[in-house]
Amino acid sequence: MKILHTADWHVGKVLKGRSRTDEHRAVLRELVSLAREEDVDAVIVAGDLFDTSAPTPEAQALVLNAVLALREGGRDVVVLAGNHDNPQLLEVYRPVLGRLGIHVVGTFRRPGQGGTLSFTARSGEPVRLAALPFLSHRYVVRAADVLTGTSAEHNRDYAARVAELVQALTAGFEPGTVNLVTTHGTLPSGRFGGGERRAQSIFSYYFEPTAFPATTQYAALGHLHRRQQIPGPCPIWYSGSPLAVDFGEEDNTPGALLVTVEPGRPAVVREAAISSARPLATRTGTLEELEAMAGGLTETWLRVIVAEKPRPGLAETVREILPTALEVTVHERFQPVRDPRRTPSSGAARGPRELFRDYLSGAGRDNDQVAALFDRLHEEVTG
Repeated sequence: MKILHTADWHVGKVLKGRSRTDEHRAVLRELVSLAREEDVDAVIVAGDLFDTSAPTPEAQALVLNAVLALREGGRDVVVLAGNHDNPQLLEVYRPVLGRLGIHVVGTFRRPGQGGTLSFTARSGEPVRLAALPFLSHRYVVRAADVLTGTSAEHNRDYAARVAELVQALTAGFEPGTVNLVTTHGTLPSGRFGGGERRAQSIFSYYFEPTAFPATTQYAALGHLHRRQQIPGPCPIWYSGSPLAVDFGEEDNTPGALLVTVEPGRPAVVREAAISSARPLATRTGTLEELEAMAGGLTETWLRVIVAEKPRPGLAETVREILPTALEVTVHERFQPVRDPRRTPSSGAARGPRELFRDYLSGAGRDNDQVAALFDRLHEEVTG
């Protein structure tokens, strides 16, 4: 059977105040065309369909129409919740889309209650698919347990318990079936794409590739936006995002994966590029240099670093030269030097993360792990 593996759509994403709806519409249309041209038997969407837990009606319409289009021709479609998604919203979709043959897994389910799917592919192979949506640290490691032990112990507990859940979901794998796993999370050897929520990707959110049993022909992962294979006891792949989510991902190649698999044999994986979205790029130069390169950047979202002294109207001048410039800053060597003995009169323009890091630095307690834990708590409180 042939599978289309995709993830991290982030529909509804706004880039520096600019809507990307048209780009997402084009990208999803390209994914549907890829499924048709390759005549795939199944589609796995491994989380983060949306960019926010409260997607707009427009974002929901884009995603639902794409999922329905992927289902055409009798393909099996499996969708699970990522850390950006609202799992309860996906559970609302579950019974309706289930009647249309689309498998939706918003929250963790026991093997016999939808956590392990059993179906026959269009190509005739029996399939077992273990689906594990993104699980928060406080869900996996109970609040009562967090009151005791160290953070390192809690991190190990998270990894161990995720492995136990995967083991339970894959217990029914057999030699004569196509055995698949899909989940949304972070493996320690994975390379970040650049646009992930760091607080939900590091330290307490790692689990090991050994969580996947050797009886698995293919593990389809979401969460890291860079397409990559992870060493492990079976073929383990992140499909990456089909578009660059923000400027931290401008060097990624957006795409999806085409997977050919049969019972008892490891999957064969082929990468497929997705080119419908606008590229993202950072460009540095004087006004004259920026003007010289403008002709080749008309369809590129830009982050511009100006090698000029700051002056009123500089950003507006840059945007006249480069209309797709979303962010304009002055190169650090032209920025005024701040007297380190002076403290800012107000911190109103600074966010909680920056202020907390300043506090740690001022107290002589710089600690990346503490800062990341603060980020995670802040994101959980603010949504």
